[in-house]
Amino acid sequence: MQNTLDQLSDNRLMLRVQEGDLDQLGLLFERYNRVLFAFFYGQHKNTAQCQDLVQNVFERVLKYRHRFRGDGEFKPWIFHIARNVYYDQYKKAKRARAEELDQWQDRLVDSEVNSPQRMIQQEELLALRQALQRLPEHHKNVLEMAKLQGMAYSDIAQVMSCTEGAVKVKVFRALKALKKAYTQKT
Repeated sequence: MQNTLDQLSDNRLMLRVQEGDLDQLGLLFERYNRVLFAFFYGQHKNTAQCQDLVQNVFERVLKYRHRFRGDGEFKPWIFHIARNVYYDQYKKAKRARAEELDQWQDRLVDSEVNSPQRMIQQEELLALRQALQRLPEHHKNVLEMAKLQGMAYSDIAQVMSCTEGAVKVKVFRALKALKKAYTQKT
């Protein structure tokens, strides 16, 4: 048989997965797990977490297999899923860090005397948080990645599917919007 499974295109394998031949997903996994791992490793440098993220990608490939149309390339489709998996994981981690920060902040407030300087700092922090909440979601996201998480612009560009230059512009605009929202303290 000339057309063996090894010779099948990624698109054809995915179409077979759609038809219910879930064994073909294993071949796609073999073709893409290292590439996806490298993509995630560039972001995290945590082997166990990267392996989990690769597994999550293939779980979503299986879950959303009906959405693959087959008229485009498989590789951009799977990397779109990978980007979404990364972003979802990033949001979960962000929420966990925010909760942890709130817990530590509560402990510090309880253990310190509320001096006038401390009260001013708390008011300024509250005003900054309120200004941040008033920003559009796209500004909040880029500021979170660039300023709070310290991600490199090149990494943000991968997550946002844009150029590094576009990320710089987005960060500049988001900071400008934050400054405006902060100075308008409503």
